Amino acid sequence: MESFNYFNYFTEIEDYFWRKRGAHLLVSPLDWAIVETWQKAGIPLGAVLQGIDRAFESWQRSRRAAGGRQLKSLAYCVDAVADAAAEAAEAAVGAGPEVKSSRPAAEPFSRDEIRKYLVRNAARLHAASLKLNETADKPGGAVPALAARFEDTAKRLEELLPLLDSPGTPDLEDLERRLTVLEEKLSAALAADANEEALLSVRREMDRSLAPYRRKMSADQLAQLERQYIQKRLFEHFNVPRLSLFYLT
Repeated sequence: MESFNYFNYFTEIEDYFWRKRGAHLLVSPLDWAIVETWQKAGIPLGAVLQGIDRAFESWQRSRRAAGGRQLKSLAYCVDAVADAAAEAAEAAVGAGPEVKSSRPAAEPFSRDEIRKYLVRNAARLHAASLKLNETADKPGGAVPALAARFEDTAKRLEELLPLLDSPGTPDLEDLERRLTVLEEKLSAALAADANEEALLSVRREMDRSLAPYRRKMSADQLAQLERQYIQKRLFEHFNVPRLSLFYLT
């Protein structure tokens, strides 16, 4: 995926969906989780937009549209996007090697933007660790290992700052890999060490949000979406930032 498409993936999809619907909607946790499943699956932006077009065309022919109801969630677009992605993959087979421009691509972010992003996220992790430690002695309070993971991740982010001082163009692919590893470890710690009440609350909310769409999705689609939804809500519950450059925008 091209750097522009990758790092603007969510906002491009969000804006396109709003334009198709003709109204600016608040982004729901479910819609965010759906976009994350597409991004992690490597579905090209063009295929996502094509799938959204097809979903709206299908909706316009439905009884719900005839009754005046509007398409409110990206969940209705999941199957259409999957079909568009499969068609794009088939079309790419045998198309030959891509001819790339000899002109260097513009950096999607400045060094200053990335530095501020890393510093801000480290500060949020330090604050989240402090807050957890303050509740450690209370019933249902924090697991010390989780607070320690927050603190360790913050220090790792601070250790990445010197990479931005190196001469030449920053290696964003390498930085993204490092951030992804840190985020995956953080996500695993949240799932393993979050208190039971927090996990139950997230799962109840997820079940309510997904209930209208479960019959439309395959078991694999639901499993992936549930993982992304729970991950997102746990990060929000503990006020922990996402680390990938994907979230810088």
